[in-house]
Amino acid sequence: MLLKIIIVGALLIGLMAAVKDGRILRDAGLLSRCSPVTVNGQADSTLLSCTKGRLDGWPNETNNSCNLIAVHPNREYWRCQAPVVSSRTPTG
Repeated sequence: MLLKIIIVGALLIGLMAAVKDGRILRDAGLLSRCSPVTVNGQADSTLLSCTKGRLDGWPNETNNSCNLIAVHPNREYWRCQAPVVSSRTPTG
């Protein structure tokens, strides 16, 4: 019985760590995601393509000195004054 409790506890701790990291939630489409747009074969980190998350909606990149330049049904495009380096973007 004690072994089952320890195993369930370890699984819960692992699940909480995975959810806190956020990658699983972003990959599942629950959290919004922004990534640099590729222009002429190179990633332009001043132009971001963002998708809407089911839990948090559209991202707000105005805190990164970015301006919304285009809105499509599944994407928003943001132009930033400086390259955006963020731990929440999967490629940068």
